Amino acid sequence: MIEVNHLTKRYGKTVAVDQVSFKVEPGKVTGFLGPNGAGKSTTMRMILGLDAPTSGQVRVDGKSYHELREPLRSVGALLDAKAIIGGRSAANHLKWLADSNGITRRRVSEVLDIAGLSDVAGRKVGTFSLGMNQRLGIAAALLGDPSTVMFDEPINGLDPEGIVWIRNLMKSLALEGRTVFLSSHLMSEMALTADHLIVIGRGSIIANASTDDFINRNTAPRIRVRALEQYELAEVLTQRGAVIERGSDDALVVTGLGAAAIGDAARIHDITLTELAPQGSTLEEAYFDLTKEVTDYNAGQLVDATKGA
Repeated sequence: MIEVNHLTKRYGKTVAVDQVSFKVEPGKVTGFLGPNGAGKSTTMRMILGLDAPTSGQVRVDGKSYHELREPLRSVGALLDAKAIIGGRSAANHLKWLADSNGITRRRVSEVLDIAGLSDVAGRKVGTFSLGMNQRLGIAAALLGDPSTVMFDEPINGLDPEGIVWIRNLMKSLALEGRTVFLSSHLMSEMALTADHLIVIGRGSIIANASTDDFINRNTAPRIRVRALEQYELAEVLTQRGAVIERGSDDALVVTGLGAAAIGDAARIHDITLTELAPQGSTLEEAYFDLTKEVTDYNAGQLVDATKGA
């Protein structure tokens, strides 16, 4: 388990992380989201003892990172896949890490196999592609068979097969009862992988909920509707306060009224409905809606700007 209590990091007058508190619990994949500059990387670096907090505490399984005698046995992390000495082979890099943490060298072969790198174990890391470096970084994170793993943008450079592999790996680690903490900007992957979400904006936690609850809390329910009298239905629903958008196939996408209210309006006005179905919201929509006030730019502003170009 990762426990973060009132964590603050200042750089001069700039507050990068401000009184942040949360727990990352075992047995689930916890996603860490936030706009660029929100404090994600700084928070993860403080968890790993790479940056000293200005105030507050971080504990991994009840201890600070610096109290761990053989840290790779407790915490495995991938923060920067390129931060590896390029002149070493993949196997020698992992052997060096194993020796420094009292880990048997037999484990090196095991994690190379897990990461799909056994065939290139003798190649110098400097010749690796970004995707291969990512796999090597993940192998290093798993080397000590840790109870806690942390990944920052783990799918960078991976091909589709590699993306499915890392997604399934994180889920399997959580099913084994490990603590899995994942930071990524890819909403589609986070939606498929994370059970729980922590969102940070301008250094403060702005959401901490299960993925399903996060989406439901931060998006308005939408109903997809079709009718034989489509124009009349749109007019009736608008008069009742609904907001209506046209779907790509000319269906009406309605917010502001529930399915029962839409059906009742259609009945009263003798309008024949041919489709009435809730439309699921996406993590991306919920995230953009929540963070629009804590980012320096957003997708909506970009669309508006291009309209006037």
